[in-house]
Amino acid sequence: MKHKAWIITVDMGYGHQRAAYPLTNLAYERVITANTDQIVSKKERGLWIRLQSSYEWISKIRSLPLIGELLWKIYDHFQSISPYYPFRDLSRPNMGSIYMHRLINKGFISDIIHYIKKQNIPLVSTFFAPALAAAHDGLKNVYCVITDTDINRVWVPEFPKQEKLHYFTPTKHSTKRLVEYGVPRENIFFTGFPLPKENIGKNLDIAKKDINYRLHNLDPKRVYISRYKETIKKQLGKFYKNKKDHPLTITFAVGGAGAQKEIGADIIKSLKNKILDHKIRINLIAGTHLDVNKYYHKTITNLGLEKEIDKYINIICAADKENLFKVFNKTLHTTDILWTKPSELSFYTALGIPIIIAPPLGAHEILNQKWLTTMGAGIPQENPKYTNEWLFEWLNNGILAEYAWNGFTEAPRFGTYNIEDIIFSKNKKKVKLKY
Repeated sequence: MKHKAWIITVDMGYGHQRAAYPLTNLAYERVITANTDQIVSKKERGLWIRLQSSYEWISKIRSLPLIGELLWKIYDHFQSISPYYPFRDLSRPNMGSIYMHRLINKGFISDIIHYIKKQNIPLVSTFFAPALAAAHDGLKNVYCVITDTDINRVWVPEFPKQEKLHYFTPTKHSTKRLVEYGVPRENIFFTGFPLPKENIGKNLDIAKKDINYRLHNLDPKRVYISRYKETIKKQLGKFYKNKKDHPLTITFAVGGAGAQKEIGADIIKSLKNKILDHKIRINLIAGTHLDVNKYYHKTITNLGLEKEIDKYINIICAADKENLFKVFNKTLHTTDILWTKPSELSFYTALGIPIIIAPPLGAHEILNQKWLTTMGAGIPQENPKYTNEWLFEWLNNGILAEYAWNGFTEAPRFGTYNIEDIIFSKNKKKVKLKY
């Protein structure tokens, strides 16, 4: 089965399916969604539903006074990540890891493991549970894609030196974290996060074309471009053009549970006059949430902006996540600023897109935010109600153009190509990775 692999993901938020989407062309038969696929039994699906529902429920009520905050703190405690320093041995399983392996020993994910044994090809999972179950069952060529800059111990086998599981990591930090958890270094490949090929291009030709036009929107007074023009021209080569091809565009994306939709409404309210003057375009990513889609339509109508829908305000809502990712990736070509919580979308700064960071939800997103700000590719939002003030200060001093360029030059962007090269290579140690 040449250049085909089992691609497994899970329907919990957007992160794990978004990581699997760029690998779709490698999938044997189809991308298997571990908690909803037709081969999953009713009993096993019920357990997945309970796990997913608890996360989405807590995410939505987090904003409620007192009780919401308390429940989130309790939940977040169980997914917390140990301080990175001092570097030490953290290979001992934590409570989450022990619980997960207890489930696996009782047959959790056994339906999928039994099914994929019919073809002896590589297995790539963007969620830890299927990868752990496959490795525990003794399957070979099992790979797990890490979807955050840092992770909980639950991502690693109970006895990491005994069960062979390979990892694809998005950052050097996550690579070292796996070593702390006891994973042998030779089983870890720092590849970068799998980004969509339609936004990169084999030789960065697509990404270079997009960032050229983006920089001119992000630096209207040419503060940053004038200072680093020669460097930018050298990097972009034939794709450097001294012009822009679309209006200044912000894309705001809600999380997988539909949280933070109010931020999108505040952005529209604050930028109403700029929208009416056609000086800015807003994309609101409602995801697969019909309630969020309805909320945005009502907000826009109440503001008297309904004539701008599908022109200078676009609401993107899809019936399924595959179509959502397809439309979202197309939208990114003319997106100048991505405004979102620091989820897996943090890695999309590698396309040359600055991130305005909405408040993080959970320990892993706090660490994703730290990665973005340390690299100088993202900045926490100011009060969205006053976007019309602080956003244009950032544009006029060129800071967002700088963040775009930092993301483009510093964040790894060839994760999809690297993963493909590794899983089909006979000698993985000799694969020359690109970043």
